[in-house]
Amino acid sequence: MKILKYLRTAIESLALHKTRAVLTMLGIIIGVTAVVTTVGIGRGAAANITQRIQSQGTNLLTITPGSTNSGGLSNGGGTARTLTVADAQALLDPSLQPRPGLVVPDYTSNARIVYGDTNTQNSVVGTTPDYVTVHSYAMGDGHFLTQDEVQQQAQVAVLGATLSTELFGTSEPVGQSICINGQPFQVIGVLQTTGGTGFNRTDTQVFVPLEVAQSLLFNAPRYRGQYTLTDMTIKVANIDQMTAVQNQVEITLRLRHGLKAGDVDDFNIFNQASLLQVADQVAQTLTLLLGAVGAISLLVGGIGIMNIMLVSVTERTREIGLRKAIGAHDGDILLQFLAEALSLCALGGLVGVGLAYAVAFAVGRFPSAPFHVDIQPDSIVLAVGVSLISGVLFGIYPAMRATHLDPIDALRYE
Repeated sequence: MKILKYLRTAIESLALHKTRAVLTMLGIIIGVTAVVTTVGIGRGAAANITQRIQSQGTNLLTITPGSTNSGGLSNGGGTARTLTVADAQALLDPSLQPRPGLVVPDYTSNARIVYGDTNTQNSVVGTTPDYVTVHSYAMGDGHFLTQDEVQQQAQVAVLGATLSTELFGTSEPVGQSICINGQPFQVIGVLQTTGGTGFNRTDTQVFVPLEVAQSLLFNAPRYRGQYTLTDMTIKVANIDQMTAVQNQVEITLRLRHGLKAGDVDDFNIFNQASLLQVADQVAQTLTLLLGAVGAISLLVGGIGIMNIMLVSVTERTREIGLRKAIGAHDGDILLQFLAEALSLCALGGLVGVGLAYAVAFAVGRFPSAPFHVDIQPDSIVLAVGVSLISGVLFGIYPAMRATHLDPIDALRYE
């Protein structure tokens, strides 16, 4: 085929000017590497975020007190204590609604934690034994709260991994005693590290029986004669039932709180699955943005190819004139220079893909890296395809200029 013949001619021409060809390809190499790597970084970061959310469970409903206005913002920041232990018990009553799964009530507040000479302010969570199951946490040492300990209001505590290290260092914490707001508690377990950020991350928290936190530690306010909650979490048995359970929970709580048809909910229900959707959308936007930034390098590389091809046309003016004088058509001249531009882009693209994989491998050698480079075939096809298209777009003008040369003038060119 004619195109194969011109590709061979193009490669021979590039071989005669190796240094110039390499320098010209450098822009394409950097561009393809940038596109594949940046898109891979975006996808790797997205996968990491998604994994963190999924590790918490996408079938969770979190209910907090406080109403919302029409804009979706909290009215009063959830300071109105309208959720009670009785609400949590009602949500588990099959006579009121189908059993939603696991319901975990929480009461959380800050307290002073003291052990020996160590004195720190941390978040204390009063909860029930199902807490670790709902949130998919694992024990690193000892055990979590049991039903007997909760019912007997035992003064026992489970520590987050970071807090345990701050208090006890390398010593064994289980069996030791700590003071929470001046009250003695026995440490019965330590959670495995969960990661995460923020003031109330699990690694720095203390977990105690629910009623102990409400009555002994924080003197929680009451609502309609019942201790209030800061929140409660529902783990739905089947993720396909999330919307149905959410609607039923809303109906149950509205009836219990005596809300009329026109009244705004005095509670908020947050669907964890919606967080995953938002994270996916943000990740897609981030990937597109990073890819666009990398594509700028491809644009610069394409301009470099056009520049070098114009130089090549000027250098080979006499050759072009001779070819046309012995019968070469304009289409032949056009194919010859387009094949040379495409060869530069194709070779640069292949080297760029190889460098992108090298970057991904290098990042993968560091397990502590916050993300990995996730290279997918479509990003490779996109980067190499765009580089080839840029070769055509930026190579067409020099090629067209070559075809417009007059054979006689070209033969006279010095």
